[in-house]
Amino acid sequence: MQTLINHQIRLAARPVGFPKKSDWITSQSDLPKNSELLEGEILVKTIYLSIDPAMRGWMNGGKSYIKPVEIGEVMRAIGIGRVIASQSPRFKVGDIVSGSLGVQAYCLGDANNPHTNFVLVDPTLAPLPQFLNALGMPGMTAYFGLLDVAQAKAGETVVVSGAAGAVGQTVGQIAKQLGCRVVGIAGGEAKCDFVVNQLGFDACIDYKNTLLKDELKTTCPQGVDVYFDNVGGTILDTVLTRINKKARIVICGAISQYNATTAVEGPSNYLALLVNRARMEGFVVFDYVERYPQAMQEIAGWMRAGQFRSREDILQGLDNFPDALMMLFEGNNFGKLILQVSPE
Repeated sequence: MQTLINHQIRLAARPVGFPKKSDWITSQSDLPKNSELLEGEILVKTIYLSIDPAMRGWMNGGKSYIKPVEIGEVMRAIGIGRVIASQSPRFKVGDIVSGSLGVQAYCLGDANNPHTNFVLVDPTLAPLPQFLNALGMPGMTAYFGLLDVAQAKAGETVVVSGAAGAVGQTVGQIAKQLGCRVVGIAGGEAKCDFVVNQLGFDACIDYKNTLLKDELKTTCPQGVDVYFDNVGGTILDTVLTRINKKARIVICGAISQYNATTAVEGPSNYLALLVNRARMEGFVVFDYVERYPQAMQEIAGWMRAGQFRSREDILQGLDNFPDALMMLFEGNNFGKLILQVSPE
């Protein structure tokens, strides 16, 4: 195997507010040949990278649910790639794997390292981008957040924000499989039309062009039993005014707050939890990693039966990573945002 050059995007500075291009630095380095790999190592050529809201939190210093990306380190990213060299009995050359590949053209890692978490992908089950969407971390987040944390049941009203995004579109479709009434919240007529007419939600509120509080009264006349929150801020605060007794609020993300330069905006209507004996709970999907195969099998079954759809928004080129991340926070993506680094 000829000597390969790895291109990488590293964190140069911790952002204040929205990330900017100067927060990144590019680097390149030679990669080892197959004979130079250590026992247990594999070399993966990156094909797709997942662009996720969680990336903004990983760029901050301080304590969190996962170690922050340090200054000078390759930016963390979940991805899918092809094994091009292997000294591991778990993976052979040509295998497709998913894992924490980082924002780089190639990933060299220990196949047994839990932080890299390499997992074999079967490309015959679904198109590869879907393994970063409904069959990947967003799908796992939706599945366990709705079923384990919210414990949604047939006949309940489920509201989900960021409904056209990667997690939101899966939450709504799983809720429909359970027999729930599902109301999405999304920004713009096109996204709301997609959520209702393509994904099968019962209704979708365009928070950019309507008054959310009034629309919640119309679309949820019996109140809200489950709210799956991906955005935080004023939307969370408004939904709290419509919750039912014993409602469950799942705190999955708060994309409206990630780039704030002032204190995080918390819900002023939190006493609704007391009045309604309701529960608000946060969760991290990595806590369910041992049960991922269960979730993937069930979602894949719905897909094969034509009862489930996924939509991906794919950008091209490693160098476009900073722009892709900004696109996510500006709400300009339509579906799960993915960066394609190399051809399949």
